[in-house]
Amino acid sequence: MVRGLYTAWTGLRNEEKRMDVITNNMANANTTGFKKVEATSQSFDSQLAVKINDRIEGPDLIRSVGDVTLGVKIGETYYDMSQGSFRQTEDLYNFALSGKGFFTISTTDKSGTQHIRYTRDGDFTVTKDGFLVTKDGDMVLGDGGNPIQIPGADTAKVSVNILGEIYVDDTYISTLQIVDFDNYEALSSYGENMYEPVEGATNIIDAEATVNQGYLEMSNVNMVTEMVDMIAVTRAYETNQKMVQSLDKILDKAVNDIGRI
Repeated sequence: MVRGLYTAWTGLRNEEKRMDVITNNMANANTTGFKKVEATSQSFDSQLAVKINDRIEGPDLIRSVGDVTLGVKIGETYYDMSQGSFRQTEDLYNFALSGKGFFTISTTDKSGTQHIRYTRDGDFTVTKDGFLVTKDGDMVLGDGGNPIQIPGADTAKVSVNILGEIYVDDTYISTLQIVDFDNYEALSSYGENMYEPVEGATNIIDAEATVNQGYLEMSNVNMVTEMVDMIAVTRAYETNQKMVQSLDKILDKAVNDIGRI
């Protein structure tokens, strides 16, 4: 019976985790380039149950009852990297990637250490010095992993073709560094809508993506699907909750009523 309580508790914890994932997806439904997260569930390894001290068929014979499990355990989360829809902005420094690939970004932490991270969010702008940066001021990288500086960014005619090549008044400046990975499961979320690969777990490969200037890729979160999943999670949570309450009543009766006999 105590095992039943534990099994129901594992169900409660799993549904809490699934709910956290769903609410995070819904909160980012309007975040540019956001990729929804999916959660998996796993069963605890089966254990063989046997009868002990059973002498019906002989003193040395152990009778098998069958396999039992201890409920559900929280599985892994992974990113759904499917393409989001495009929204036209006509902003010269807004870029949407069509196909697989990521923009390469250089970030600097509080200690001044630089890190290379990746994003699908192409909502960029330029600094007063003409450097192409993210909304948070992180450098967008181009040829050779160098920051992209656009001379006369405020007044010049800036165009970017589908290969990510940047031209100012028909003069070539740089190319957006767009890369891809052979294993998306090895990408971890850094925050600020960026990803970083787990060291040694994935390889950088050439990207298939093409660049669309004047567009932004929207989140691939479907609010209707998330709402349906939320209802299912809520009902599953309530079911496990009722199981805990039922078992608690049985234990209470066993201790306080039957125990007096």
